[in-house]
Amino acid sequence: MSSHNALLKNVSIAAEDTSLVAKFDIDGNIPGQGAYVVGLVAATPDHSHQRRMGIEFMNGEAVSFYCFSHDGTEENFDLKGVEHSGSTITGYFPISTIMGLTKGHLMTAFSDCDGREYQANVPVEEAL
Repeated sequence: MSSHNALLKNVSIAAEDTSLVAKFDIDGNIPGQGAYVVGLVAATPDHSHQRRMGIEFMNGEAVSFYCFSHDGTEENFDLKGVEHSGSTITGYFPISTIMGLTKGHLMTAFSDCDGREYQANVPVEEAL
């Protein structure tokens, strides 16, 4: 995949009822071949507690919707919580994925392509 294809342009999160709604706007379209992952990294200011939430695509279709926690726990969510069309991906994560993080938490976005880090530390607009 070329570096100008599928770059994260804008990432935002908002609380909506029992969901943490994460919206990923990409430059271009979701790659139609190979693996592509977008997600969030949420951490306490000292990074002692972290969570990595992601949506994985294989050949353009969502195949995994998950959250890993620093303590080694993993949760997989129903793919019904993922919407995507062309250049926009929306994930409806359970709000519990960020519960317990302090008010001064850190939040960044990332993307991976075919198992390699593609982008990291992308700013996230928060409306919590």
